[in-house]
Amino acid sequence: MADENVYNQNLSLDEIVFENRNKEYGAYDLRFNYSRLLTKSFIIGTSVFLVAALTPFIYITIQKMNEPPPQEVKADLVEILEDDPIIEEEKPEEPPPPPPPKEEEQIEIIQNVVPEPVKAPKIETPPPPISKQIETTTGLVAQEGIKAPAYTPPPPPPSTGTKASTAEVKPQVTNDVYESVDQAADFTGGGLAGFRKKFENSFDPSSVEGEGSLKTQITFVVERDGTLSQVKATGSNADFNREAERAVKSIKIKWNPGKVNGEPVRSRFRFPVSMNFE
Repeated sequence: MADENVYNQNLSLDEIVFENRNKEYGAYDLRFNYSRLLTKSFIIGTSVFLVAALTPFIYITIQKMNEPPPQEVKADLVEILEDDPIIEEEKPEEPPPPPPPKEEEQIEIIQNVVPEPVKAPKIETPPPPISKQIETTTGLVAQEGIKAPAYTPPPPPPSTGTKASTAEVKPQVTNDVYESVDQAADFTGGGLAGFRKKFENSFDPSSVEGEGSLKTQITFVVERDGTLSQVKATGSNADFNREAERAVKSIKIKWNPGKVNGEPVRSRFRFPVSMNFE
């Protein structure tokens, strides 16, 4: 009986591995033909690579071979005539403007008019008539003339037993609009801050066309009963002014009117407004 561990030296590794096994299963055939398939694949891949790499060069060589022969063009140098220089005509110098006319100095002549002296007429009292002169007695003795009646002052008013009282006279308050008052008008809904908040809530920015910072100054008159009148906005944007006036007029809360000498008066109030629009 032959020793199973002793192999023939002419056997390959695959024959030794697949000895006493089913060689028709497929693995043996793959391993047996592996080197031949690898060599064939290498040759085919190398051929495809060379064809792909050499195709552009072959195409360019064929194009060069099919190009028509170059045509020779004779290019003779032509002398270029230089253009004559353009001589600009000198513009005549404009004469200088005439000097402004000299204004003659106006000499103010002051005439000293001396009024002619007028002699004051002499007032002469005519002499009394002859009949009066005959009745008048003349002599060295002084005569008494007609005495004027003695002046008697009127009696004082009867005393009622009450002391005279002095009342303070206050200046009369007119219906004019005051620019400055003793006590400024005040918004009853929280002062100036409350009025600004009411204004911002009533203002509709969608009705204003414009971008950037818009400014205006609203002036109105606070009447004696606390209502507003003569509302006017002065700014560069008409839409902004119109909406500002509408917002002020829509606030129905009254004001405390301004006072002069403790009396309510009509006073003018200025309210600046500035907003940013994007």
